[in-house]
Formats: sequence, structure tokens, C-alpha cells
Amino acid sequence: MAKKTMHIHLFHTTILDVLSEQSVNDMRATAIIWLRQDLRLEDNPALVESLNSDYSVIPAYIYAPDEEGAWPSGAASRWWLHQSLKNLDKDLGALKSRLVIRRGDSLDELQKLIAETKAVAVFWNRRYEPAAIARDTKIKEQLIDAQIEVKSFNASLLFEPWTIKNKAGKPFRVFTPFWKTCLSYAEPPEPLPAPANIHPPAKFPQSLALDELELEPKIKWAEGIRQAWIPGESGAKVQLDKLIEDVLQDYSDSRNRPDQAGVSRLSPYLHFGEIGPRQIWHRVKDEVGTKHGARLKTGAQVYLKEIVWREFAYHLLYHFPYSQDRPLYEQFTDFPWRRDSRALKRWQRGLTGFPLVDAGIRELWHTGWMHNRVRMVVGSFLVKDLLLPWQDGARWFWDTLVDADLASNTMGWQWVAGCGADAAPYYRVFNPILQGKKFDPDGDYVRKWVPELAALKGDKIHTPWLLSDEELKQAGIVLGKSYPTPIVDHSAARLRALAALKSIKEDTILK
Repeated sequence: MAKKTMHIHLFHTTILDVLSEQSVNDMRATAIIWLRQDLRLEDNPALVESLNSDYSVIPAYIYAPDEEGAWPSGAASRWWLHQSLKNLDKDLGALKSRLVIRRGDSLDELQKLIAETKAVAVFWNRRYEPAAIARDTKIKEQLIDAQIEVKSFNASLLFEPWTIKNKAGKPFRVFTPFWKTCLSYAEPPEPLPAPANIHPPAKFPQSLALDELELEPKIKWAEGIRQAWIPGESGAKVQLDKLIEDVLQDYSDSRNRPDQAGVSRLSPYLHFGEIGPRQIWHRVKDEVGTKHGARLKTGAQVYLKEIVWREFAYHLLYHFPYSQDRPLYEQFTDFPWRRDSRALKRWQRGLTGFPLVDAGIRELWHTGWMHNRVRMVVGSFLVKDLLLPWQDGARWFWDTLVDADLASNTMGWQWVAGCGADAAPYYRVFNPILQGKKFDPDGDYVRKWVPELAALKGDKIHTPWLLSDEELKQAGIVLGKSYPTPIVDHSAARLRALAALKSIKEDTILK
């Protein structure tokens, strides 16, 4: 009888605890956390602020493709976004919370959520793209006018774009002094821990089902991407562990080898905010501090420099917003680009006849990603060998990359075209043959992505058009049928590009 009494007592205690907790939640004021490219729990300043202020929290995601300006999310990015939102909702569920999904005008949907929940505050983490800045500024003004508390935070950069200036107080256009200035600043703050719990509201507002956003493709083309990636915050942590354990020590050498697993592959996780740069920065520095070794230290320094290249991209986009679709150096506006839809289509399909270029494009098609060394070769081939506009390449990457990031995509394409900040010298034209032989010396990368050339041995795979008829026959290759002949003569195309680029440089001097 005593045992039964004790069990009843414990049961009533549990009920009272639950009722007490619910009563406290009913009494709390409500805050909306407007999530965008910060789809994580750890190191999320907007979320932490709401918890520190003891609000009941409604995490909300508003899908508003019409507000992205000229750059609405591409197909590969939309696939990733679906998986990321799904994983975030699961992570929130473990903390007795959930993700509220809406679609439409951001201001309208936020105002509806405020009315439905009687929320008194809206917090978000900042974005830095031109269209996002204009939208967020408008929303902040409207909500403040309505007596709503509004706070925004930095969750996606080590340094805010306006904080890094040259000695004249102006923005940088060259990376090395930007890098050195960043190093002279105080160390980026330590990342914030993930919350142990999130106070739920008394009642969650209505939410769309994730499938209603129609982010995933209607036709089955994403299977290769699905096999290559694990989106979400937990996937980002796994990838960071791989960087630390398997990549970092040899990073300074292996990062240029597409035939090796020598890069971090963290770019899509950074873009969607499933991990923040502060988390990566401090984890890498802690690793060097714990384990001493010249190779590890060198690899870590080179990798952290890559993280700051990402910062530089946002610095440029913030200070020169027109550069998202126009050359940073505007004299390149009149560059004599060619228009050749057939050549562009062959480049987009990986049918240029240059094996390293074709391998890169096919890797992109299959995985939604391309090795950075190969991106430079592929980009140079489009803008210098084919003399096609860099904007054509930027748009194609935007639609097909899972890590399509407006700042990095813009900077990368302008760099390779020679019209942007820290641009490659105009006379630098990547030779796809030499690049292949140097960075894919055994042909393993090309062999993986261009299987019709797989029977060729060693670096012969990079120049199939130079092989004898007998060698081609033994490898089962019929040039022009099983694999295309080169779309251009690289040597002649290089001279054509140099002449065009030199005319721009000379015009600039004359002006």
C-alpha cells in the first residue's frame, strides 16, 4: 500500500511539474526568431539572445524567392535547403520546439505571425547581399514603428564588412592587405554553445508542411547529390571532424589535387549557416594548439586564409553591390565578349574535348560541387578560351552548385575573368592540359568523371587527340563520337584572349 501511495505521489508531482512549466510558458512574452542562412542551433546569436531574455521562442523560416533580387536560389541550392530545413526541424523537436514555415512576402508573414502569437520581439542574424540588406532595413523600420523589439546579429562572418578598412578608411580591393588587417584585429569571439532547451510558446502558430515549398526537383536528377552529401548541422560537424582528422595536416599541398580528398567540403554548410566561421576558426586553432607540427601548422594557416577569402568576398559585395552582375572595374563593361550558344552548351554539358574541363563540369552535374582548382580551370576556359561572358558562368554555377553563394560566386568569376578585385593578371590563361598533368598526374580524377576515357593510362588521358589511331582503338575511343575533339585550339584561343584583354588594359591607360 505504501508503494502504491508513493507512485501516486510521484505521478502527481510529475503532473504538477508539467503544469508548472506550462504555466511559466504561458506567462512568458513571445519572440520570433527569423531564420534564413543560419540553420543551426550552435553559435546562433539571435537564438541565444531570445533565451537570455527569457522569451518563449518561435523559430520561423519564410520562403520568399521573389525577394532575392536577380539571384533567386538555384535548383541545387533548393534541394539542399529542403534537407537543411528538415534536419533543423528535427533538431528543434529534440528541444521540444519546432520550425514554423511560411511562404510569401517576409514583412507580411512576420506581421501575420506577430498578430497570431502576440509576439513582442523579432530577432534575426544578418545577411549581407544587396537585396537582403534593402529588405531587412525596410522590415526593421516597419516593425520598430509598430513598437516591436527588433535586434539583428552577426552569425555568418568573422568580421562585419564595414569594420575592415584600409588606412584611408576605404574598402579593400586586394586580398593580402585585407588579410593582414584582419589578423591585426582582435580574435573573433568564441562560438556560442547550443541551447539545452528552448522555451515553447503556449501554442505554436500554423505552419506549412515542408513539401509545400516544392524545393525538391519533380524529376529525379538529385540522386548523385544525395549520395555525396549529408545536409544539416550534424552533417556539418561530421565534415569538420574530417577536415581536422584527415585533411588539415596536408592541406597546403592536397588542396590543389582534385584526385585526392584534400579539401574541407564545408562550403555548402557555411552558405546555409549549418556551421559558422567562428566554429571552424576556433576548432582549427585549437587543433594546432593541442598538436604541434610544422605541417599541421602550415596546413591550418593556409586553410584559415581560405576562410578569410570568404570574408573578403562579402567585404567586396557589401561595398560594391553592383559587382553582383557587373565588373568591379567598370572599364571591362565594354569587353568584346563573344556570343556562341553552341559553345556555351558544350561547356555546360562537359563536352569541350578538354578532359579536365569536362571532368569538372560532370562532377558538378553529379554532386552539385566542383573542386576549387578545377573551378579555376573551368572558369578560365569559358572566359578566355571561349571568350564567353563571366556572367554566363556565374549563372550556371548558381543553378548547379549546392554551395552557390552570391559573394563567393561573384568574386570567383570576376577573379578568373580579370575584371574583379585581386584579379588574376590579364595575361594568365589557365592551360587545361598542363593543369591536368600537374594536379591530376595519374588521370584518376578525369577517369572517374569521364569514363569514356578510362582505358587511357597515366597523363595521356589529358590529351587524347594527340594519341595514335592504334592507341585510341585499344582504349575503345573514337574521337568525335565516343568523346569530342577539342572545341578550340588552346594556343590560338589564348592569343585571342590576350589581344582582347590587352585592348582593355590599353584603353584604361589612355583614359
